[in-house]
Amino acid sequence: MPSKPILFLLTCLLYLPQNGEAATLHRCEGADGSLTFTSMSCAQGERFSTQEIHPYSPGSVVAVMPEANHEKTSGMGAQGREPGIIGGAEHICGNVIDARQRREAIINRRVIAGMSAQDVESALGKPDKVNIRTSTTTYRYDIKRGRTAQIDFDQRGCVKEKAKFRTAKSPR
Repeated sequence: MPSKPILFLLTCLLYLPQNGEAATLHRCEGADGSLTFTSMSCAQGERFSTQEIHPYSPGSVVAVMPEANHEKTSGMGAQGREPGIIGGAEHICGNVIDARQRREAIINRRVIAGMSAQDVESALGKPDKVNIRTSTTTYRYDIKRGRTAQIDFDQRGCVKEKAKFRTAKSPR
């Protein structure tokens, strides 16, 4: 038979509230879209709404996601569609070539129109000679057997046309 203190404790537990009391917080949304949750009032110019917060009670089960209706989803066919690009990055050379073409050119050590100076250096390394004129820059690479490659850039630092290869003429 349980002793009196244990019996008293069990009786007290029966009278405890089952759910914890909810706390009320103020949700303040600024003009720039920033959110602040506070127990105090919102700043002037912020949109105000109240949020009730229910504390977690041990032993309770909270569903994170609603159950899926398998009858509706099982017969759905996957429809192939190209993903939409929202806010795609604009390359400094104006997207003359796409990222795949740029990557393949760098890997294959080729220079094509629309590449930036950084792309050329990624493909071929640092140039042997740099010539800067009023609105154009020219990189020169000395290749084996007296050959040179010349790459001309416009005022934005973009390749105008593919690299020109020249053979140095030997003195006679």
